[in-house]
Amino acid sequence: MGTVEVLVAQIQGLSSTAGDISRLHTILKQSEELLHSDTACLPSALAQLDASKHSLGYLYILEAYTSVPISQEQYSSTALTISRFLSSCNPEQIRLAPEKFVSVCKRLKDQVVLLEAPIRGVAPLLTAIRKLQISSEHLTTIHPEFLLLCLLAKCYKTGRSILDNDILEVDQPRDLFLYCYYGGMICIGLKLFPKALELLHNAVSSPMSSMNAIAVEAYKKYILLSLIYNGQFSISLPKYTSSVAQRNLKIFCQPYIELANSYSTGNVDELDTVFQTNREKFENDNNLGLVKQAVSSLYKRNIQRLTQTYLTLSLQDIANSVKLNSPKEAEMHVLRMIQDGEIFATINQKDGMVSFLEDSEQYKSCKMVEHIDSSIQRMMKLAKKLTAMDESISYDPLYLAKAGRERQRFDYDDFDSVPQKFNI
Repeated sequence: MGTVEVLVAQIQGLSSTAGDISRLHTILKQSEELLHSDTACLPSALAQLDASKHSLGYLYILEAYTSVPISQEQYSSTALTISRFLSSCNPEQIRLAPEKFVSVCKRLKDQVVLLEAPIRGVAPLLTAIRKLQISSEHLTTIHPEFLLLCLLAKCYKTGRSILDNDILEVDQPRDLFLYCYYGGMICIGLKLFPKALELLHNAVSSPMSSMNAIAVEAYKKYILLSLIYNGQFSISLPKYTSSVAQRNLKIFCQPYIELANSYSTGNVDELDTVFQTNREKFENDNNLGLVKQAVSSLYKRNIQRLTQTYLTLSLQDIANSVKLNSPKEAEMHVLRMIQDGEIFATINQKDGMVSFLEDSEQYKSCKMVEHIDSSIQRMMKLAKKLTAMDESISYDPLYLAKAGRERQRFDYDDFDSVPQKFNI
């Protein structure tokens, strides 16, 4: 106990200036074995420290204390201790030991999940992200843990708050895949389909040296969401997608590819047959709800196709064309589509006729001008960042060394510009 008491005294005495904290960090690294071997006295050591003033020392002791198994009765009190620390800790100090900080955050996530109270970890982990981040463009390992808790707690709007930032720096590749996958699911929950498609697309097309399950699951949802929102799906992936993904994703997602192919025919019966054939697979993947939405959306797409051919059409004709059960059901579909802005039409209740109209948007309203201007500003900002990153990479010693090696292998000076037999 005396040795831990000495360490506590050192933490209290070396937590004021940057030089003292640097010395303390060295001491704490050397004391890790001690902390992990004498965990029984660590609660009393934590009680003697102020989490806001002694954040680095508190973090080391808290990480050691939470590394050992605890009883179920201790879950709640330990989660409360971690939450209070995350709320009051000093960002500059905890950034000196990011691995320890992430480890503590993950243990909080595990404990609130075991307590079946994921909402208890949402606010603390959001605070932890803000404190660990160097900038809003930095994706930390805590991001996916936070988004997972938001999904479990159905706090979709809170999770949405971190999804608008442009990510330019990533700690671990796996973090990016999970961030895009969980973020896509949150946006699906909020019906923000364009943002969900963007995030799922990033999970599928991000660089990977081997196939991973996250990309496969993201691709399944990307197919379904493309059908629901766009009414179509292209099987070809962008050129910058890794060759591993290009070769294997279609193999792992065959039932979904079949669904998309039958959807493209516009035949409701054929689509329903594919759905029923693969229903168990969709259910096991927890995608049954999205599949049902995709199947239902085909009625809307078929109605949209009618607007390209007819100016007026009766509700009975619409029901017959898209294979709905009654004119009343056709009316409900048309009304919902008008409300959602998917078609422009009026319904004459007296004679049951639908008149299809042109899009009334003139793209000159104040709201539209503001939207276009904000998009242009964002693109200009992104272009500047990409230029800066390109310049930074071009000066990077590792890149220059690799580029030099590649140049030696494929030096154009090694080849004749004209075949020998054509030389004059």
